[in-house]
Amino acid sequence: MLSYILRRLLLMIPTLLGISLVVFITMAAAPGGISSQALIDDFGLNPQEKAALQEYYNRRYGLDQPAPMQYLRWLNNVSPIGFELREDGSFGDFSFTKGADLGDSFRYGRKVTDLLAERLPITLLLNVLTIPVIYLVAIVVGVQAARDRGGSFDVTSSVVMLALWSVPTMLVGVLLIGFFANDQYWHWFPTSGLSDRQALDMPFLPHWSSFGDVLRFFGAALGGLWLATLVGRWPSKTVRTLAAVLAAVALTVWMVSALPGGGAAWVYLVAGVAIGLPLLGLARTDYRAFRIGGLGLLGLVVGGAAGAVWMEGDFVRGFLLDRLWHLILPVICLSYGGFAFLARLTRSAVLENLQSDFARTARAKGVPEQEVLWKHVFRNSLLPLITVSAGLLPGLLGGSIIVESIFSIDGMGKLAVEAVTGRDRELVLSIALIGGFLTLVGYLLADILYAIADPRVSYD
Repeated sequence: MLSYILRRLLLMIPTLLGISLVVFITMAAAPGGISSQALIDDFGLNPQEKAALQEYYNRRYGLDQPAPMQYLRWLNNVSPIGFELREDGSFGDFSFTKGADLGDSFRYGRKVTDLLAERLPITLLLNVLTIPVIYLVAIVVGVQAARDRGGSFDVTSSVVMLALWSVPTMLVGVLLIGFFANDQYWHWFPTSGLSDRQALDMPFLPHWSSFGDVLRFFGAALGGLWLATLVGRWPSKTVRTLAAVLAAVALTVWMVSALPGGGAAWVYLVAGVAIGLPLLGLARTDYRAFRIGGLGLLGLVVGGAAGAVWMEGDFVRGFLLDRLWHLILPVICLSYGGFAFLARLTRSAVLENLQSDFARTARAKGVPEQEVLWKHVFRNSLLPLITVSAGLLPGLLGGSIIVESIFSIDGMGKLAVEAVTGRDRELVLSIALIGGFLTLVGYLLADILYAIADPRVSYD
C-alpha cells in the first residue's frame, strides 16, 4: 500500500502539469490572449502610465514573448527548483533552493499566495460543514428507502429527492434570500457575507445579560426537544398525526403573523401546506429513528426560537454563533443537491446487496436483521459511495462558485470568477492547480478507502 501511495503521489506531478497546460492554452487562445495590452485596457490610464505598466508586466512575466515561452517562464516560477529570476526579468543561475513563487495578481496587485491564504479556508469551511450533512442525510434516507422498497417511505423519499435534485442551486439561493433574508418577509438570516462587522468586536461565545435569560432559552429549547421526541416515540400513529396537525397550525399562525403587515388567507394556506406536509410525513413514517431525529431537531429549533423571543435582557450572540448564523443558508444550498443524488445511489446499492447470497446466508444462520443490514449489507454497499466521494470535494468547490456569488462570500469560488473575468493569469493558473490537486487527492483517498471497506481490494 505504501509503495502504491508513493507512486500515485509522483504521478500527480505530470497530471498537474497537464492541467495547467490546458488552462494556459485556453487562456492564450481566447480573444486578446494574455498580453499586457489586454490587461490594462480598462484601467483608464494616460499613455505614459500605460507604457510604464506594460513595460513592468513584460519584464516581470514575459508577456511580450511567445505563449510557449510564457508558460515555461511561469512553470519555472512555480517550481521550487529552477532558474532564479533577476530584477530585469532575465534568468539567472540554476538553483535547488529558489522556492516556489505563484506570482502577483494582476487584478488585486497582491501576492497570489496571500489571496489564497485568505479565501481557501472559507471555502474549505463551507465544505467541511456540507459533506457530513450530505452523507448523514443520504445514508439515513437511502438505507430506509431500500428496506421499505415499494412502501410509502420509499415512494415519498424518491419523489422528494428527485424534486430536490431537479431544482437549480441558483434558484434555491435566490428564493432563500428572498423569503428568509428579506425585510418584506421573514428577515431571519443575513443576506450576505460570513459575519457582521460588529462580530469582530464580540466575544467568541454567546453571552446573556442574566441567568434568567439562560434558563428561558435553554429551557425552551430542551423542552421543545423533549416534547418533539415524545411525540416521535408515541406508538399510536393517530396521536402522532393529531400532534403534527396541531403543531403545523401553530407554526403557520406564528410564521404568518410575524410577516410585516400580517398575511392574506392564501398566505396561510400556502404556509400551512408547506409546513404541514413535512410534519405529517415525519409523524406518520414507520422509520422510528428518522421520525424521532427529524421531529427532535425541529422541536429543538422551534424551542430555541421561542426561548430567544422570551428573553428579557440583552443578548450578545458572539463571533461563533454569528458565523454559524451566516452559514446556514449557504450550507443548505450546497448540500441539498448532494444528498438528493447520494440518497438514491445509497438506496440502489443497499437494495442490490439486501437480496444477495451472503445476506440470505447470514439470515439463515440466525443473525439479527439490524446486524445483517449494517455489518454485512451496508459495508458491501460502501464502494459506490466511496467512488462518488472522490469527486464530491471538487464538485462542491465548483458549486461554491454559484453559492459564494449569490451570498457575497469571499471564497475560492468568487475569487475564481473574478480571476477569469479579469484575465488574471497567475491567479487562474494557481486556482486550477489547487482544484486539480484536490481532485487527485480525492481519488487517492477513495482508493485507500476501497481497501479499508473491502479487504479483497489490495494494491500490493
